[in-house]
Amino acid sequence: MPNFRMIETNGISLRAAVEGSGPLVIMVHGFPESWYSWRHQIGPIAAAGFTACAIDVRGYGGSDRPWPIEAYDMEQMIGDVAGVARALQPDAPAILIGHDWGAPIVWNSALTRPERFAAVAALSVPYTGPAPRPFNEIFDALFTKKNRFFYQAYFQKVGVPEADYDADPRNFLRRFLFAISGDVGPDGWPRNKTADATLLEGLEDPQPFPAWLSEADLDYYVGEFKASGFRGPINRYRNHERDWHYLEQFRGRLIEQPAFFIAGDKDPAFNMFGGSDPVPAMRKAVPNLQGVHVLPGCGHWTQQERPEEVTALLVGWLRGL
Repeated sequence: MPNFRMIETNGISLRAAVEGSGPLVIMVHGFPESWYSWRHQIGPIAAAGFTACAIDVRGYGGSDRPWPIEAYDMEQMIGDVAGVARALQPDAPAILIGHDWGAPIVWNSALTRPERFAAVAALSVPYTGPAPRPFNEIFDALFTKKNRFFYQAYFQKVGVPEADYDADPRNFLRRFLFAISGDVGPDGWPRNKTADATLLEGLEDPQPFPAWLSEADLDYYVGEFKASGFRGPINRYRNHERDWHYLEQFRGRLIEQPAFFIAGDKDPAFNMFGGSDPVPAMRKAVPNLQGVHVLPGCGHWTQQERPEEVTALLVGWLRGL
């Protein structure tokens, strides 16, 4: 285990795993994970001459868990990350790496606080500029109004999903993590569920779980969620309207910092609704995009499914900055 620090930021305390010395690299995880999702990257990034800092996002693990839904909007998330950067490296801008929800957090941190962040890398979720309307309106039109299930619509039912997952975190984690990994078969994510279904309906519980997540790894995640619960993590999905209104003021601004992107070609978040390749649009919104790597056969859990490949790509990019 790396050293843990509690960092006061933006009115709360965040737990951070910190290792090494040198320019600061802040790693931001997604749902449903923790600092631990970066366990394969922390040591190599530190060994490459950087201060590697992997945080528990608010609501997760050892970090504070405010109750209100609005405590998890994008403005608060950006404030948290900026506060960590200021606490650990006050005299120079930090470098950001994010995965899943951590990707929009770091993209938008770089967009809104360019003086605080020198470079940004994202895994899984591309950045193509501000959305034309709040994301909840988009999935409502594409799914709910057509009586089709969409997991983020299910997460709007305050108290319902978190009660289910809090009752048996291991069951939820096994089935959800497997369902969007590169190991799942073509029928792993049911596509014919109606809008009133639950997320876990139809998701397989693999026996055994793929080797990229050991029983010890799963035990660690289960322990973290038994302590934190799922309300804070799921609250992030309940702020689409607030996020859209906050980010509207930055419409037209580009992410000018050096940037880097990695995704798996089996990751549903890379191109969530299909259609055209998102990379050309990303290059317009992120003109200094220095590399794009789409890993064959890799699913959503990029840095855990392909740790050696992802680590080598990230360290190479960091050394070149």
